[in-house]
Amino acid sequence: MDNYMQVFQGTAFSSKSPKEIHILKDYLFCIHTDGVIAKIVSPEDSGYQPLLDRYQGKRNFHRLADGQYFLPGFIDLHVHAPQWAQSGTALDIPLYDWLNTYTFPLESKFSDLDFAKKIYDDVVSTLLANGTTTALYFATVHKEASLLLAEICAGKGQRGLVGKVVMDDLEQNPEYYRDADTRTALVDTEDFIVAVQELAKSTKQGVYPVVTPRFIPSCTDEALKGLGELAAKYDAYVQSHCSESDWAHGYVQDRFQKNDAFALHDFGLLRDKSVMAHCNFLDDYDADLFAETGTAIAHCPISNAYFANSVIPIAHLHSKNVEIGLGSDISGGFSPSLYDNIRQAVISSRMLEDGVNTSLPASERGVPGSRITIHEAFYLATAGGGESLSLPIGRIDENYAWDVQVIDTKLPSAKLPIFNEDENLDDVFQKIMYLVRPEHIREVWVQGEKVHSR
Repeated sequence: MDNYMQVFQGTAFSSKSPKEIHILKDYLFCIHTDGVIAKIVSPEDSGYQPLLDRYQGKRNFHRLADGQYFLPGFIDLHVHAPQWAQSGTALDIPLYDWLNTYTFPLESKFSDLDFAKKIYDDVVSTLLANGTTTALYFATVHKEASLLLAEICAGKGQRGLVGKVVMDDLEQNPEYYRDADTRTALVDTEDFIVAVQELAKSTKQGVYPVVTPRFIPSCTDEALKGLGELAAKYDAYVQSHCSESDWAHGYVQDRFQKNDAFALHDFGLLRDKSVMAHCNFLDDYDADLFAETGTAIAHCPISNAYFANSVIPIAHLHSKNVEIGLGSDISGGFSPSLYDNIRQAVISSRMLEDGVNTSLPASERGVPGSRITIHEAFYLATAGGGESLSLPIGRIDENYAWDVQVIDTKLPSAKLPIFNEDENLDDVFQKIMYLVRPEHIREVWVQGEKVHSR
């Protein structure tokens, strides 16, 4: 008979497919010492009662209270960790001004490790408290501070994928905030990759180095080529921004006479472990290239409303088999919560479908077939994120990591409006998606370890 490190009992919600959730009512979840779900047992299963009898009352048995539910931990595919210090400010100015007036001066301060530690400690704790168990982070150009962020993720139990940002183009970046030169940018990136891979050996949930050209406008051709080579050499993750706004998309067309996606691909930066943020202006050829290379999109709906000049056609891109997950884009997106981004993803898709310009007739106003449901947005934040990173995360399923949030719908100070004891569980799920705030998230587990509790 198997011995499990922990056994949990309760009702869980997990994505079966992009449009459909799996409701696991009163199941048993058996977790191995490595933090992976070894076995899931339904109440109808003949082994259910013997297993319950064996573990009930033991220290490693956890039963959810009435009104509590398991959700997979969320996967945030796009976070600028240093920008947490400016979240909620300056969102009303154009992207170019926002970067130069606020963001670059802030990021330049991360040469000071005491300053970096204060911000990075707080952003990792905040994301965990919001149910984000895995995060794909842009750090800054500073090698030491970027490594510090990976160490903080390792220490706090979050699965962190961290990139030392490359900005080596002397023309395009401010003198006070950039890599010293191209060679230094590449050497620092390689040192960083090696150091994080070493750190990962002693980290249960995994930390990963990420090759991170900020975006094409901030990098020379030589740096982009060198970064593509490093990604191949170390089989590393890659992240950047791609075709985010009119300005960024137009800049790359002027420089290379091709779209972002094809320019990045020429440098070896589109691969199965690549995640590109935004991608609002992808055309069908770009989307096919993403599908073919396994490159994923980090959809950042709140940030896009401020800076992307457009709504990305998520339903269309999904139909072309592009992998898509969800990102908060702190601080172009003000909220550290993927719940808020799940809601905005649905709202934006509805606005794209219906259109927003009332001077046009209804039939010409929107883009038909653009809406996504709350179930699809949940999929993006969980299973879609796991697929984007090619990791066994984002689902409550056998052989997946036990990365979960425990949601309490009966919190005395903030009860969800569930008045019928036998309320349809799909309706309960939708209420959770639309109404949960951080105080409803009572516990967060990553790789079988409790990393947050209220």
